[in-house]
Amino acid sequence: MALLTRIRGPRDLDRLSPEQLDQLAAEIRTFLVDAVSKTGGHLGPNLGVVELTIALHRVFDSPKDRVLWDTGHQSYVHKLLTGRQDFSRLKMKGGLSGYPARAESDHDCIENSHASTVLGWADGLAKANQVLAKDDHVVAVIGDGALTGGMAWEALNNIAAAKDRPLVIVVNDNERSYAPTIGGLANHLATLRTTDGYERFLARGKDILGRTPVVGKPLYETLHGAKKGLKDFIAPQGMFEDLGLKYVGPIDGHDIEALESALARAKRFGGPVIVHCLTEKGRGYQPALQDEADRFHAVGKIHPDTGLPIASSGLDWTSVFGEEMVKLGEEREDIVAITAAMLQPVGLDRFAKAFPDRVYDVGIAEQHGAVSAAGLATGGVHPVFAVYATFLNRAFDQVLMDVALHQCGVTFVLDRAGVTGTDGASHNGMWDMSILQVVPGLRIAAPRDADQVRAQLREAVVVDDAPTVVRFSKGAVGPAVKAVGRVGGMDVLRHPDAERPDVLLVSVGALAPMCLEIAGLLDRQGISTTVVDPRWVKPVDEALAPLAERHRVVVTVEDNSRVGGVGSTIAQALRDAGVDVPLRDFGIPPRFLDHASRQEVMAEIGLTAPDIARQVTGLVARLGGRYESADEEAIEPVRD
Repeated sequence: MALLTRIRGPRDLDRLSPEQLDQLAAEIRTFLVDAVSKTGGHLGPNLGVVELTIALHRVFDSPKDRVLWDTGHQSYVHKLLTGRQDFSRLKMKGGLSGYPARAESDHDCIENSHASTVLGWADGLAKANQVLAKDDHVVAVIGDGALTGGMAWEALNNIAAAKDRPLVIVVNDNERSYAPTIGGLANHLATLRTTDGYERFLARGKDILGRTPVVGKPLYETLHGAKKGLKDFIAPQGMFEDLGLKYVGPIDGHDIEALESALARAKRFGGPVIVHCLTEKGRGYQPALQDEADRFHAVGKIHPDTGLPIASSGLDWTSVFGEEMVKLGEEREDIVAITAAMLQPVGLDRFAKAFPDRVYDVGIAEQHGAVSAAGLATGGVHPVFAVYATFLNRAFDQVLMDVALHQCGVTFVLDRAGVTGTDGASHNGMWDMSILQVVPGLRIAAPRDADQVRAQLREAVVVDDAPTVVRFSKGAVGPAVKAVGRVGGMDVLRHPDAERPDVLLVSVGALAPMCLEIAGLLDRQGISTTVVDPRWVKPVDEALAPLAERHRVVVTVEDNSRVGGVGSTIAQALRDAGVDVPLRDFGIPPRFLDHASRQEVMAEIGLTAPDIARQVTGLVARLGGRYESADEEAIEPVRD
């Protein structure tokens, strides 16, 4: 690492020779494989942008010039070249973020980890430069997968409207987002990749016609005037030029000299320019290149020589969902699946293999996916749209006005709900149960274990007149949590012997084991506790209010924002029912959470069994005497 350790900032690159730049690129790839194999992270995308990042920082003057990344998971090399070479705690508490982070460096202008937004940012920054008469440059690096998002094209429409406003758009074209990029745009870029000979054709024509007496020059001028049409015929980059965007490329994204030349021309142009770079995801690391699924897009801890996982985490929530989807597909021909460029991460790869004609990858376009799902439902099938919980935020209007308003039977499966931890603020699935509470008719299921994922998914796809949501956590699934009784549609997980229990503890989703631990801690303090799992948290079960009335206090525990979450909704339901029982809700505070492990984040926000038990103990002590109520309705035992 002789060269890499000497790079403390982008200007250190200026003194390196072409041979040294190639050596630096090799050192960076070795560093990435070694470092990321120990911590996990986005390996494949960063192996593909080594030369591109070097060229960007040699041509542009960051941080004066703003270099923006979409998505931010391809910024590891950028971090290395801007003085951040301690990757020992990547994505861990106190270590580097897996995305650009303003707190880390002035070179990180935006913390961009949701795709397709960078061009909007770049448009705004370029406009600000123009208003303030600054000569700073704005460079937006966007992956070809992110160009499948509608927001990117909305921004392009605005960028192209100002032909004298400098802005460089670098399309990092590796044919993939997570998996191979899908759609018409991907086909268009593929055409550009395979038709790079038209310039050579024109140069050869100029040479031949230039030597032809009398008619040679007029013929060449005619041919040159038809260049635009010829380019559209042979290599249709006219799509960009028709928008008013100067197009440069395709450029070999691993040729530093060619990249610098193209970027320097774009920098001098004085208007919006697209530089189309062809890169190879996973370049230089054979295990990644052999991974056809996603080229090691994101990995856990792996052996650096083989690329194999260090340890298996056991059965995970995503796999449980994926297996059950295949069974449902076998039983019902009307079940179809939708993914937003994340077939494998959301567990739909098995369904796609079994039913290739019944799965739709819409690209990074959650809004379109939701509306398309409404159309599928209206057409007579039942779509299951599997998406990370944090990404459904982007499609709220479509869920509300297209799916719910039209009473469409669409099931949204939200993976990685709650605290996800290591990917940081943008990836925690902590808003879905708050946002979706306002959608009329929508129903939300929060399974507590693998058995409930299977059962509640089946319950959801039966609903054909309203949207349903099934949300579950990230990572390994714990042991099954058995019910000991049933009240209404709710499972009773613990029923104390006390005639009038002190606490009704409402457990939401995967937090059931923790809630049982809380009940055990309270029991040691002489506080009797009933634990129930509502299973469906929206709408609130009608049996909950009468059950709450027979307790001194109600406590809710959820891995969602406390603002507008399940606890708030239950409090409103109790008020509406005239039940005047104190309620204390525990959940995620309304702030963005720094990256750390899930356990560390939960401890930081006080969402642990000891923390909650301590506060509930104090609350019960302050209440004083016993609470009298009407006769207790018997809890029906669960019968196998």
